[in-house]
Amino acid sequence: MATIGTFTKTANSDITGTVKTLTLNVKAKFIPTEGDSGRGPDYRIFAGTTEFGAAWKKTARETGREYLSVKLDDPSFPAPIYASLVEDEGGETHNLIWSRRNGD
Repeated sequence: MATIGTFTKTANSDITGTVKTLTLNVKAKFIPTEGDSGRGPDYRIFAGTTEFGAAWKKTARETGREYLSVKLDDPSFPAPIYASLVEDEGGETHNLIWSRRNGD
């Protein structure tokens, strides 16, 4: 597992921060989607005006803690990046944690 981003929640429910990998270094913003779209994402993820991902609200079975399941994609990526956005122990920041999926 690797932390590839650090974020904070704003007063209007957006989540802002930076995503950093060996090839990516962008300021990003998670913006809540409008309405209830069933299986659609709960957040759209933007770098500037370009949408490059989505996130879904989930609850961990073991701990009961809420987190966001994140999918980032861009034509420059060889494959989508899957990660989890989790609140840190202090509750002030959120960490974007990447881990390779089985079979990748």
